[in-house]
Amino acid sequence: MENNLGRCLGCRRSGIHPAPAAFAQSGEGDEWQYASALTGTPEYVQDFPHFSYVNPDAPKGGELRFYATGTFDSLNPIPYGGAKAAGIGLVFETLMTPSEDEIDAQYGLLADGFKVPEDISSVTYRLNPAATFSDGAPVTAEDVVFSFESLKNFNARYANYYRHIESADVTGEREVTFSFDQTGNRELPQIVGQLLVLPKHWFEGDTPRDVSASTLENIVGSGPYEVAEVNPGSSITYRLRDDYWGKDLSVNVGRNNFGSVNYLYFSDLDVAFEGFRAGTFDFWIETRAKRWATGYNFPAVKDGDVKREAVPNPLRSRGIMQALVPNNRRAPFDDQRVREALIYAFDFETINKNQLSNAYSRDNSFWFGTELASAGLPKGEELQILDTVRDLVPLAVFNTANKLPVGGTEEETRANLQKAFDLLKEAGFERRGNQMVNTETGKPFSFEILLDNPSLQVVVLPYVENLRKLGIDASIRVVDTSQYQNRVNDFDYDMIWEIWAQTLSPGNEQFNYWGSQSVDQPGSENYAGISDPGVDALIKKIVFADDRDTLVAATKALDRVLLANDFIIPLYYSNDYRIAYWNVITHPGFPEYGLDFPAGWWSTEAE
Repeated sequence: MENNLGRCLGCRRSGIHPAPAAFAQSGEGDEWQYASALTGTPEYVQDFPHFSYVNPDAPKGGELRFYATGTFDSLNPIPYGGAKAAGIGLVFETLMTPSEDEIDAQYGLLADGFKVPEDISSVTYRLNPAATFSDGAPVTAEDVVFSFESLKNFNARYANYYRHIESADVTGEREVTFSFDQTGNRELPQIVGQLLVLPKHWFEGDTPRDVSASTLENIVGSGPYEVAEVNPGSSITYRLRDDYWGKDLSVNVGRNNFGSVNYLYFSDLDVAFEGFRAGTFDFWIETRAKRWATGYNFPAVKDGDVKREAVPNPLRSRGIMQALVPNNRRAPFDDQRVREALIYAFDFETINKNQLSNAYSRDNSFWFGTELASAGLPKGEELQILDTVRDLVPLAVFNTANKLPVGGTEEETRANLQKAFDLLKEAGFERRGNQMVNTETGKPFSFEILLDNPSLQVVVLPYVENLRKLGIDASIRVVDTSQYQNRVNDFDYDMIWEIWAQTLSPGNEQFNYWGSQSVDQPGSENYAGISDPGVDALIKKIVFADDRDTLVAATKALDRVLLANDFIIPLYYSNDYRIAYWNVITHPGFPEYGLDFPAGWWSTEAE
């Protein structure tokens, strides 16, 4: 339960990828390029045979059975609303695709080339002439423009992500030029390469369909799979296309091997684990440390039919913040003293010992475990950057190193609760009997913690108990995935449990996470409801960083300011990624920064 990493397994195929702010091409700016990298240079040469971490001779066929929780009600990836079907990224493709043994390199997929002028005022992508949708229609420049405009108009996440992309225009038979509203923003060309491309003709044909609406009707895609069977809300099956246009591309050799991929939905993760034990599906992501330590003594493990592996966390290269997130749009969470009190009430050390088998480290940075994490007092270029926003950020960022409260003993817990009590008193609350109330109105301090995973309660319940010691009435509500997502999209919550996975080269996505522009945009990932001029100014410092040193310094400055404002209650992180799988599937080994699941795995029954 350390996080929602299960959501991130498919994020490299989702169409939205946080993009860095440096840009290295595979050649000169006036030439067509085949690859880009945002840290260093592309590792693979042009016309490389395949990624080094795949098995180019992996057999095709067999079935992968996987799980999802909650439900789904849409096969349309465009609108922000609705619960998208798990695995829908198998159907659709982007202009470029990443490699998982590089931090942020991209290689041609739907596009076979791109070029960028010296001032980085635009980027032009050229489509592969072989690219087709599953109905045989070619992927055209018009499809690219249609997809860009639809995603920007009907999805807040994309609207923020593409906020500096002014327009997309057909400029050749297979060419689309994206114009920027600024020059010198080095991340924008690669952001464009992550564009998800959908079929204009399917939506605007003889029977027009609403591109902004959820639907369970099959949308044709250009990807390696097509939807084969849908049982609304309970399961979905994808079938490998025999006529997939891109099967021989170097980025696809040795990948997309399963003949079918089936997602079976469960009500919660505990029920799903029992399904895994029984062999109902093949692959499991273990998010409960205690279960990993004690819950795998069933016969299939002992007999070797189920394999377990703890591999380096795929997000370790990015930085990750997992947190309980109060909605700062609502009182009393709009008071920094209240938020700080809520942090003091969370006793990580006791929870880690009693509920989590001491398997985790405290998340003390939004870029935890990377060179971008702030530490100590600011100095050098970071201090210079902070000086430019001195009047907009807390004074503490200059004279106080961020340090989370430490619990674990009765004495420490008692001292932390006393500190929380004092902060609440400063914020206008007082204890009356067993209740913490607003001194002026007499209204009790109560709020709801919204979850979509009942297993998270093992961590939240001890926190609720500590809050009750302060007189705060915190309740827990667990809802299904669809209801949870709809409420989160509309910011209809007091507090939620969420995760932000970063990159080593952050950029435009920071506006979507913390920027004032996204605070009231339904569907944005500004879960905390941050609207702060100091934060906005520091995001711009990141986006327009001229070099790597400045990017690092500006990111540390933003990290420091986000932490100093106590916008969230940091949770924890594991350096290991725990997986278990039945021996009916296998893999060739793991790339440096991922699992390449399910693309690089295959069925042993197909061998």
